[in-house]
Amino acid sequence: MTLRLSPLFRVLPLAATVSAACAAPVPAGTRATLVILETTDLHANVVGYDYFKLAADPSLGLDRTATLIAQARREFANTLLFDNGDTIQGTALGDYQAVVAPVKCDQVLAVYKAMTRLGYDGGGVGNHDFNYGLGFLGQVTGSRFDVPGIPRPAKPCAGPGFPIVLANVYSVKTHAPLFAPYRILEKRVRAEDADGHPVEATVKVGIIGFTTPTIMSWDKRLLEGRVYTEGLVETARRYIPEMRRQGADVIVALSHGGLDGSPYSPTMENGNYYLAQVAGIDALLLGHAHQLFPNPASKVAQFDLPHVDKARGTVFGVPAVMANLWGKNLGVIRFELRHDGKGWRIDRGRTVVETRATRQPDHSYVAADPAVLDLVRPEHEATIRYVQTPVGSTDFRMASYFADVGDPSAIQVVNAAQADYVRAYVKANLPQYKDVPVLSVSAAFKAGAAGPADYTDVAPGNLALNNAADLYLYPNTLTAVKVDGAGLKAWLERAAGRFNTIDPARTAPQELVNAGFPSYNFDSVTSPDLRYEIDVTHPPGDRIRHLAWRGKPVASDQPFLVATNNYRASGGGNFPGLDGSRTVIAAPDTNRDVLIAYIRAHRHLTRAADGAARSWRFAPVATAGPVVFHAPPGKLALARAAGLENVSEMRPDDGQGKGYALYAVDLSK
Repeated sequence: MTLRLSPLFRVLPLAATVSAACAAPVPAGTRATLVILETTDLHANVVGYDYFKLAADPSLGLDRTATLIAQARREFANTLLFDNGDTIQGTALGDYQAVVAPVKCDQVLAVYKAMTRLGYDGGGVGNHDFNYGLGFLGQVTGSRFDVPGIPRPAKPCAGPGFPIVLANVYSVKTHAPLFAPYRILEKRVRAEDADGHPVEATVKVGIIGFTTPTIMSWDKRLLEGRVYTEGLVETARRYIPEMRRQGADVIVALSHGGLDGSPYSPTMENGNYYLAQVAGIDALLLGHAHQLFPNPASKVAQFDLPHVDKARGTVFGVPAVMANLWGKNLGVIRFELRHDGKGWRIDRGRTVVETRATRQPDHSYVAADPAVLDLVRPEHEATIRYVQTPVGSTDFRMASYFADVGDPSAIQVVNAAQADYVRAYVKANLPQYKDVPVLSVSAAFKAGAAGPADYTDVAPGNLALNNAADLYLYPNTLTAVKVDGAGLKAWLERAAGRFNTIDPARTAPQELVNAGFPSYNFDSVTSPDLRYEIDVTHPPGDRIRHLAWRGKPVASDQPFLVATNNYRASGGGNFPGLDGSRTVIAAPDTNRDVLIAYIRAHRHLTRAADGAARSWRFAPVATAGPVVFHAPPGKLALARAAGLENVSEMRPDDGQGKGYALYAVDLSK
């Protein structure tokens, strides 16, 4: 049922009084401009470098965001800089400092070193920040978690140098928030009195943090029995009035999630549509979805909900911003404040929300701040040396440019490694499943969502650890689930939501790929024993055709063991029936380590054995107009090498100004 908020919890009216509490008397009529800056989903991209390709990448990195931050501070006298989580995980640098050569208690994590130098005023916690476990998270944030099974240090370790807030995750042991739920920051601002004379004043800015409650599913093995979550709305109702009583003039919610108009649930992944309706929030910093907001050109469904203004950047009237990912953008919310002698008031009609990009209109990038690289150079260079460790070789190019139209070259070896692991585990430990067929699913984790460089691309030749990390991006652990034929079909139906519904009679070009459906949810099987077709002329949920195992239709009650990862097995992606209850194997090994061990054992990969198996094809249909998709230009030879004769390059420039070409796929072939 849809949550309906009582009038008590509706958004404050325009120009609402935000507080009467000030640190010192401020003359009536005093005005100040206060600017909130946001980064989010940095994912340990401290510098513009691709550790998978071992090459500089100017399209990402906090070192370039640093330039935007400096520009904003020159433009505005009064700024506060916040990060909205998913900060410490996501690159080989993050993995190196957490797993390979873990930072010591007296050392500061590289990304936090850079953020401290840049003068961050506060930060939130994202779901991926839990990926390395509570012990590591507590250490690097300088926290002393009091939770079961995690040793509590005698004193805090070195932290980031700015407050971390998180209100909706609690210790099972103490029932207290894991982090400080909120902080009240006293910001000295340059202002003008009613006569235009410069004055100094204090604005108390309260920050409160939220993360997506689905961490309890995605990192169940690390969190269950140690922490629990509460819903965003319930938590906000508890703490925001308290923050007002503590004197907060302006309240900023750092909420690591996106927007979802589905009926409210305390466990929903993206609950900020409802959080925005809780009274007292003056600014909402979004994240997790890896999107830009505001963005009037966005076609993402969550930004087309009622009461969401994707041009002005508001959600139920609350100024909101989402600064993309990897440091590509900086979020900016500009408030005009006026003091009436009793408290600061926000002139909501003059609030401006925007994002600023490191990529300039001429397609160049702002210069990186060299001091950031200098600060983390030892960690950066150690990571490069580590990822160059050799593990094997390949005679074919493993790339994800055409994964959406059937190229298995970057997926098959992952599936083979996962399936081999499960078969060996069953043989050694689970003889009751010895006759149950084993399948594996994987996806193209990198398929252009973050730009034309955001693809897996492993060249023929020697393979090193960085190549394995390119093939398997995340630090998931291998998990196997038992499903029946009906469950397998439902799984594949959900994955086929990657595609738009195609009208065969339409003569105008039709986009094949649903931009709002992440590539990492397009699970694919690459087994010679399983075959199926995807009919994109039918709506999602009714697309899988001719599902067959070894030439025979799959019966609805036919059992399978499916190798996947802990994220998917525990409910990540909302796949039918996958909620953790079907898990048969919860391995201690990461999927990436399983892949590395497989490559080392086989030593040399070949296309015939490791990159040519296709379990699925599009159901053949003739269309009156072209069915199109986007990928970098000049890659058609890779499609041909993968046996995709039905793909053509229509234009080397798709006209969107992002560096993509326009390709077409002939569904009749």
